[in-house]
Amino acid sequence: MPNTKLRRLVTISVAVVLGATALAACGSSDDNSEADSGPVELTYWSWTPGMDKVADIWNKGPGKKDQISVTVKKQASGDTLVTKILTAHKAKKAPDLVQAEYQALPTLVSNDALADIAGDVDGVKDKFADGVWQQTTLGSDAVYAIPQDSGPMMFYYREDLFKKYKLTVPETWEQFAETARALKKKAPEADLTTFSANDSGLFAGLAQQAGAKWWTTEGEKWKVGIDDAASQKVADFWGGLVKEGAIDNQPMYTPSWNKALNTGKQIAWVSAVWAPGTLTTGAPDTKGKWAMAPLPQWSQGENVTGSWGGSSTAVTTDSKNKSAAAKFAAWLNTDPAALTALAKEGGIYPAATTAQTSGAFAEPPAFFSNQPDFYTQASDIAKTTAPSAWGPNVNVAYTTFNDAFGKAAKNKSDFGAALKTMQDATVADLEKQGFEVAE
Repeated sequence: MPNTKLRRLVTISVAVVLGATALAACGSSDDNSEADSGPVELTYWSWTPGMDKVADIWNKGPGKKDQISVTVKKQASGDTLVTKILTAHKAKKAPDLVQAEYQALPTLVSNDALADIAGDVDGVKDKFADGVWQQTTLGSDAVYAIPQDSGPMMFYYREDLFKKYKLTVPETWEQFAETARALKKKAPEADLTTFSANDSGLFAGLAQQAGAKWWTTEGEKWKVGIDDAASQKVADFWGGLVKEGAIDNQPMYTPSWNKALNTGKQIAWVSAVWAPGTLTTGAPDTKGKWAMAPLPQWSQGENVTGSWGGSSTAVTTDSKNKSAAAKFAAWLNTDPAALTALAKEGGIYPAATTAQTSGAFAEPPAFFSNQPDFYTQASDIAKTTAPSAWGPNVNVAYTTFNDAFGKAAKNKSDFGAALKTMQDATVADLEKQGFEVAE
């Protein structure tokens, strides 16, 4: 079968998500023959709001012409959906299409739940940034999904308060640290930002920007690099700022955090392109006072960002109409009408580069009406997204991060030790599942 080595290497037991017996990877997108010609009915599991309205555009237009109709069934997101997909696949009853976060793809591929649709999506790759497209191939020649939305990371700051405190927008992480210290001297009650350990995606994106590769392969073995030099640099940087009190250490998304943003006690936030929505609800009194800039760089002159969030549209191996499903997945994530509807109905930031400055993104977010070029800048930043390296037990790594880094942030203790705890737990879990792990 195609990509046999990749599937064998990443074959894991469903127990990683379900606690079930081991499921050997077998079969491929070639194992199920395409259904007989004639009307085709596809089912798509998605959590994006308004996806049914987007599918209706297809059903009344291109889909009707091609005799392909799509029914959307609303689902929960995250690990809940991954579990449901694997449960359905074990019974050979998975839907034709599923929405999947990028970090979930290795788990789904390893259980032979996703089809390789490379032969059905010629010409699609060029519509996405290399660092985004790479997440759907797992570094192989296969294509396991079409990128849907992305979360390029950026730096958000209170423009009015930076002016008040005579602060300069940092272009490097060293300048970021200097800015945090300068603010503390001028306004001891304020913080530049906080280090939060309740969303592992933030740290993963920062490590990605620094060049980290948390999961790679050596021959037939997995290699875990969560405590690699790049990640250690990021951990030491943030741990040092927390320990010296230059920044806050409270978690995000709490009433206290919202209040800090809303009152100017915290005047910056390292986040992603979706931040305006969070600020709109969390800091409503600050509308029109924020600005967005590229993420600080580790070296002056560099131009790279990490990714925090994002998902894709994949075709399952259980589908009897894989080519038709791949055709819809490509349309959904590249067609101008579909992308405009996705932005309007689902509030997503499209992964397709051509859609990032047109349609719903021709004007800045209402919360950032003071920055007319918001989406132009965001699009330029998105093109610099660094490659990522996900593995089959991201859930274990993320859970360990929340615990280990949560304690380290609260106690202002060694972040490097927390990173090692994360590394050790991830390796131990792989070995427990029967993988060979390279040193």
